[in-house]
Amino acid sequence: MNDIDVLISEVGPRDGLQSIQSIMPLEAKQAWIKAEAAAGVREIEVGSFVPPKLLPQLADTAEVVAWARTIPGLAVAALVPNFKGAENAIKAGAHKITLPLSVSETHSQANLKKTHAQVLEEVRKIVELLETLPADERPAFEGGLSTAFGCTLEGAVPEAKVVELARQLIDLGCDEVGLSDTTGYANPTQLRRLIKLVWAEVGKDKLTGVHLHNTRGLGLANAVAALEEGITTLDSSLGGLGGCPFAPGASGNIVTEDLAFMLDAMGLRTGIDLDRLLMVREIVIAALPDEEMYGFTPDAGLPKGYGTGGWGVAA
Repeated sequence: MNDIDVLISEVGPRDGLQSIQSIMPLEAKQAWIKAEAAAGVREIEVGSFVPPKLLPQLADTAEVVAWARTIPGLAVAALVPNFKGAENAIKAGAHKITLPLSVSETHSQANLKKTHAQVLEEVRKIVELLETLPADERPAFEGGLSTAFGCTLEGAVPEAKVVELARQLIDLGCDEVGLSDTTGYANPTQLRRLIKLVWAEVGKDKLTGVHLHNTRGLGLANAVAALEEGITTLDSSLGGLGGCPFAPGASGNIVTEDLAFMLDAMGLRTGIDLDRLLMVREIVIAALPDEEMYGFTPDAGLPKGYGTGGWGVAA
């Protein structure tokens, strides 16, 4: 990442598509991923290895992963709910896998049908599997701390529990942990505090990314707070598609187009061509005509005379 300041990780093909009823055809998914990669997006979470009967929208994830790996320079990520999902993701060739561990045990039961102890056992088994692989065939393994800022089913989530589970994930062998505002409850002050608490427990190199939602309009404010603390990877979804189908009211990922514009306007390098990124929307809209797309930047367009690399930044 020496040539960029912030990595935008696109999660729309997973988080976005799992949250809608429409099923995007494989060819459209491929066109979306290819166009975003061509626009400069370097990491895309292309699907989830969940049983097709639960999320038929993502039934072709293995095929999508194998195809996406052919795109030069693209880091192909996938969500895995358990050991079996990890096996399938590894077989398909994912560069990175993330297993979500909900800090709210109620949400864990709703989302994965497992307690904390059961999820941690899945993590242990996945790490054992990864250790049998040659280093160059081993995907990065992230433990995603879901509902880290609050839960629509339980309400408040103790920060001490977030820190405790982060420690357990790292001790079991995860390469890193991520903080996820699954329900859109986070605010900038809370985000800053929790980042520092987790860093104090596991080290800065073990938490570099956050997954934020814009449910209550705080998505970009939270993104700036995370950046100012030193976070270098931000998840977002094209058109703001997404949410968790097992957390009522958990809508609205950060809009990739708005995030990319904000970072670019601040003078931060993302490697993304904004004009080309905005054009990707047309592929998604054509494939999902009944789904609502969000974003202020796509609606307003780039400012008159806008040039890449900073807007309103003192010379």
